[in-house]
Amino acid sequence: MDALNGARGRFRSFKRSDFEADWIKVAERRFGNVHRVKLKLWREECALKIFDTNPPENTLYRRMVDEAKEIAKGKTKYIVSIYGLCSDPAAVVMEFMANGSLDLLLTSHILMWPKKFQMIHETTMGMNYLHSAKPPILHLNLKTSNLLLDGHLHVKISDFGLIKWVEGPKKFMEHLTARGNISYIPPEMFIQCPDAPGTAFDVYSFAIVMWEILTQQKPYPGSSITTVLVRVSRGKRPRLENIPEKKPQECDQMVGIMERCWDQDPKQRPLFSGSQCGNDDVLLLLSKKDFQSFRKLLRREHTSMLFSDKNSLLHYTVASEDVMSVQSLLSLGADANCHSARGYTPLIIAVLRRLHEIVVMLLEHGAAANQADEDQWTPLHFASQNGDDTTVRLLLDNGAVPSAKEKAGWIPLHLACQNGHEAVVRLLLSRLSKDAIGEREQMRGRTPLHLACMYGHLEIAKLLLYHGADPNTTDGSLSTALHLSAEEGHNRVVRQLVKGGAQTNSVDTRGYTPLHLAAVKGHTGICRQLLANGAKADPRTLQGWTPIHLAALKGQAATALQIESQGGSVNARGESEWTPLHLACYHGHEEVVAQLLAAKADPNVTETTEGWTPLHLACSSCTLVSVLQLISHRADVNAANWSKAAPLHLAAQRGCVPIVQALLQNGADRTVQDSTGSTALDVAQKSEIQEVVQLLLQ
Repeated sequence: MDALNGARGRFRSFKRSDFEADWIKVAERRFGNVHRVKLKLWREECALKIFDTNPPENTLYRRMVDEAKEIAKGKTKYIVSIYGLCSDPAAVVMEFMANGSLDLLLTSHILMWPKKFQMIHETTMGMNYLHSAKPPILHLNLKTSNLLLDGHLHVKISDFGLIKWVEGPKKFMEHLTARGNISYIPPEMFIQCPDAPGTAFDVYSFAIVMWEILTQQKPYPGSSITTVLVRVSRGKRPRLENIPEKKPQECDQMVGIMERCWDQDPKQRPLFSGSQCGNDDVLLLLSKKDFQSFRKLLRREHTSMLFSDKNSLLHYTVASEDVMSVQSLLSLGADANCHSARGYTPLIIAVLRRLHEIVVMLLEHGAAANQADEDQWTPLHFASQNGDDTTVRLLLDNGAVPSAKEKAGWIPLHLACQNGHEAVVRLLLSRLSKDAIGEREQMRGRTPLHLACMYGHLEIAKLLLYHGADPNTTDGSLSTALHLSAEEGHNRVVRQLVKGGAQTNSVDTRGYTPLHLAAVKGHTGICRQLLANGAKADPRTLQGWTPIHLAALKGQAATALQIESQGGSVNARGESEWTPLHLACYHGHEEVVAQLLAAKADPNVTETTEGWTPLHLACSSCTLVSVLQLISHRADVNAANWSKAAPLHLAAQRGCVPIVQALLQNGADRTVQDSTGSTALDVAQKSEIQEVVQLLLQ
């Protein structure tokens, strides 16, 4: 477009013959179509916006040109350039925008946050240009479909000046609603006799455009014109919840500006013109990362400005990560200890982002190393959680208290141990007392050693033990570090704890030893290790379960066999006299049943609640393989429970044809009656299981 750009500032008259014949329609709007055409003289592409020639709309393009002539006297890259008029057809010759309108892009592409912020900034700059004219040029038709995108997705404003107030409020509103603009109309226009619109009208429309860019959604979806009118009149706006949760901190400042722009009171809305909206300009320059312009604009009064959630300009400047801008703001007297609504200080922001140079700068300007947020997290807590040992050292050297507790009683060492940050742990241990090393957090009463062992951080566990951490300290549920590491399957940590003096038979509030927890999770190697280091093979939980019971309950066959080989009893009785074999049969764990029977588990032992044998339970759970295993190990196929029911009764009731067959083939008595006088055949007939009935009748 170099040739056309050179012609900016004066208008040309075009006719159809000035363009090559292959016109390509690129957009179809209610009041006219847009074609991509090529000028013969310059071989340059441009856009031809053809307007409906039916009255009264045939004057629209002249209105547009009247405004554009004024714009063309200056220069800005944020407004679509207009090169002239075409009389046949009635059209405006414009700069061609390769990527069409923003509304289409928002529905077809997922935009990254920097691109969203850039688009908002460019729209602001374009509107600032229009409103800075003398008198201001009102757009009155600002919406995403009138924001066009060039080949690099930069925004330019089009279609300004088409709608006028001169025809009165009724005609004005008719023009707006006819173009589908209801979502962009401010509430003051819905009253009976509104004043002529001013710049605040465009500011409100811009707020809705901002919301669309941030959410990539349409406002008030599915709502009628009346519904939108009523909602907006009552102060309702598009939902802020639609803005994605995973958003950068800079988005908060955008939301704050947006909320001011759609204020119910037009007098409270900020202006686009730079002389009157410096507060917002500085934030927009930050979001654009135009740091040089930002520093030029800075004034001492900016240091005391507060934005959404009580964030100061220093908060946003630190978040921008530009060291020179932070230095400029601090040199103007910005308070290094100001805090947001959540209690975040600029130092906390710098720590979270690992901005070491800015951390040093803030500390040099008086930032308090121990000033905490609303949850009592200090900068040292954040640095320790992030594993930022450089910042941890800086904070400690500037007076940070290593034993500071946040609201739930966690000290920085808890966080470093939980997240496996060995270098940070070393630094903190060098500054902590032995008592602090054993500090408990409040919720579960866990020490740093508990956390390191639970998450399997071996080297940290070694460090803590070396510095005097007690391996037998219990948490709120009486669990030791050995309980937690055994349950999570951290073999090497278990070995280190045992070597460091951890008691292998300590019990928690449920009566569980570390061996119980390793057994229930199937950590066979840990079970072997614990048993080899003094763990009892058959300790009982409060319910009377041994480790083999729990291994059987969860189907851990190899674990059950390992414990049995090191002294565990396969016939131990737990709650209601249930043996491990009862549990394995009840839960259908065929492999465990086979292992227990091979280890000489008694197949005919009865529990005390119903008098069931393992075979009763295997039949009830319809586990054919276990039934066959039990029978092969001489289980009594006619054993009666307290209700005199035999395994055959249960198999018939469940409709397990293969099990019924297996029982009959192995001597099950089909004439046995239960306490109600019913045989297995009676049970099958009552349950209407015809296949079993036929089998029992044979």
